[in-house]
Amino acid sequence: MKTGFLSIFASLTILLGLAGCTEIPPVVNPIVEPDGRNVLIEEFTGVRCVNCPAGAQTIEALLEQYGNRLVAISIHAGSFSPPYPESLYDFRTPAGTQILSLLGEPFGYPTAVVNRRKFPNEFDLQLSQAQWPGFVAQELNVPPKVQLTINSSFNSVTREVTADIDVSVEETITDPDVRINVAVVEDNVADYQLTPAGKQSDYVHKHILRGMLTNATGNLLQEDLTAGSRFSKRYVSTIPAAWKAGDCKLVAFVSLGGSAKDVLQVVQVKMVP
Repeated sequence: MKTGFLSIFASLTILLGLAGCTEIPPVVNPIVEPDGRNVLIEEFTGVRCVNCPAGAQTIEALLEQYGNRLVAISIHAGSFSPPYPESLYDFRTPAGTQILSLLGEPFGYPTAVVNRRKFPNEFDLQLSQAQWPGFVAQELNVPPKVQLTINSSFNSVTREVTADIDVSVEETITDPDVRINVAVVEDNVADYQLTPAGKQSDYVHKHILRGMLTNATGNLLQEDLTAGSRFSKRYVSTIPAAWKAGDCKLVAFVSLGGSAKDVLQVVQVKMVP
């Protein structure tokens, strides 16, 4: 990587120094997302993966079809993710490595996990490119157990971002391990990528996982999770100067943290309102 601030060190800074969380009073009149569960697709990719651009095209087509109902995170981790010597950036992050370990190493790329759910008759969480559209459509029809909203603010001088996450419990959750996750993703980053036509220097990478405002595996929720309960969380971080704030988004999702890792709801907003 040739731009030093945008390094694994920067990612470690977000993980180790910027994951504080404090409760805030509930918002009296929150903006509620439309009924229905949104879907999270976590794509595992790498700049040395010749087939991954085709996977990225599939995800872009799904995003075009479903809009904000589908949220994508592209995680550069695994054997295809090391940058080239001439790469401008190293898209790998400690958080991405931990998430890959949590969700399981794939047998091949491109691969993705849909709502972190292990579907019937599937060997593991990782799904091949041809399976993504069907499982995304299926998950969109599942009623949400929680609703989420994000209210963000960004100070362009200090580069401090504040994310206020409002959680509304729609259906009582009895699972003892429920977690909230907040990620920063960045769009429109041009750098090297292996494609079927060869190594492309100006390939545009999208929804790249840059870091987490929570722990990589989420922060345990200890609030009352009976139907009708509402509470809020606040996360504050300082964003590295090399990240284009206007191209960054905040992604918040609630997921299970035990043997089942299902995502119960996900939302995203632009980091700069």
